[in-house]
Amino acid sequence: MLLERIYDEDLAQASYFIGCQAKGEAVVVDPRRDLDAYLALASKHGMRIVAVTETHIHADYLSGTRELAAKTGAQMYVSDEGGPDWTYSALFDDAVRMKHGQKIPLGNIVLEAVHTPGHTPEHMSFLITDGAQSSEPGFMLTGDFVFVGDVGRPDLLDEAAGYTDTRFQGAKDLFASLRDRFLTLPDYVQVLPAHGSGSACGKALGAIAASTVGYERNFSWWGNYLKENDEQGFIDELLSGQPDAHAYFGRMKQQNKAGPAIIGDAPELVEYSPDDLAEALQKDSVIFVDTRHNSQVHEGTIARSLNIPGVAKAASYGAWVIDPDNEPRPLVLLAESRAMAEEIRDHLVRVGIDTAHGFITTLANLELVTPRLMQPEELDAHAQVMLLDVRNKTEYAEGHLPGAVHLSGGRVMWHLDQLPAPESGTIVTYCQSGVRNSVAASALRRAGYDIAELDGSYAAWASRAGNTPVRYAA
Repeated sequence: MLLERIYDEDLAQASYFIGCQAKGEAVVVDPRRDLDAYLALASKHGMRIVAVTETHIHADYLSGTRELAAKTGAQMYVSDEGGPDWTYSALFDDAVRMKHGQKIPLGNIVLEAVHTPGHTPEHMSFLITDGAQSSEPGFMLTGDFVFVGDVGRPDLLDEAAGYTDTRFQGAKDLFASLRDRFLTLPDYVQVLPAHGSGSACGKALGAIAASTVGYERNFSWWGNYLKENDEQGFIDELLSGQPDAHAYFGRMKQQNKAGPAIIGDAPELVEYSPDDLAEALQKDSVIFVDTRHNSQVHEGTIARSLNIPGVAKAASYGAWVIDPDNEPRPLVLLAESRAMAEEIRDHLVRVGIDTAHGFITTLANLELVTPRLMQPEELDAHAQVMLLDVRNKTEYAEGHLPGAVHLSGGRVMWHLDQLPAPESGTIVTYCQSGVRNSVAASALRRAGYDIAELDGSYAAWASRAGNTPVRYAA
């Protein structure tokens, strides 16, 4: 058996390539929409991708299940558990809709679907048996059910998908799934989750790629609650202190259930000259994306541009500030090369932003503006301005500027009703060090707000003698 983990550091998301070397066939579990990694593995090992499946209707990225099936002809498999509200759309009518216990055969390998509700009602995990080695399963792909050191949060449907109080039933279901599905397995079964440290799908995810049933049974935070059959204690602990759910999660959930658009072979990106870009900006026919670090952006950038720094977090930050459902204009990316621009585009399609159209390698001869900054020592002279903390709510609870309002960077553009009108005056924004702040501030400026970024953000303010942060219990 071949088992490869394909990990996206941007979204802290893992997909899995599982192949039967005897038969030369493979299945991919929880793929993303840019397919090169899976196709390269298949080519390297001389395998055909004959099946593709996913553990659940994802909220944090746009699934590549339909994309990969269209590219390779692979048979799709999706969950048919969870009830009518969690049924995949008619775009999945050619998929095998799986119930608990159904199997995906792959030569000597079998993937068995295990219904593990809690994170979502339809959630499936997959037990993997390598028949060439054993008649018993040795691995479990747990999706967003069990992570290393944590379990999937059941509150996302409330936080991001518009449901009401589903978290309580979800937490009960998760307790039952752990008790009846997970802890009944032998301790040696390896646990391969869909997310790692940095994901917003849990609050205590470990940075280690894999675990075992026995390790999680004995050392996870939830283990003792299950040993003592303390359901209420488990629920209370699980639902407290969860990180912010980004607003784009709701869009991902809807599109993944309906069926993500198939993008096929992406057209070649257009390379813009400074004159080309100046003309397009004059016509307001494109959105310019400055991909540099905020320290460089602060030296001068294009007016009304969005700051989505670098390749590494392009999907995460892009989804904070671009709503493709309401913004059809193409994106022009600042990039050192075509290859870099293509890599950024690949990241953006992972969150359903398919509008990257072109790139430019220089800002020479273009009219630039300097984003407004405010020094920490200037705040006393501007006591009437609104202070906006765009960090996570857990960071805000641990310490924030006196009088600051909290609205995380991943939610701010979807909750402008919580801000004063753009003409009402200056808003001073900050995060921890300035990176996230620059992303959010650029989008707010583009929306017409008078924004001053706190230079150095919270770290700079907190380091000044005499400044005392406000803290409270989250």
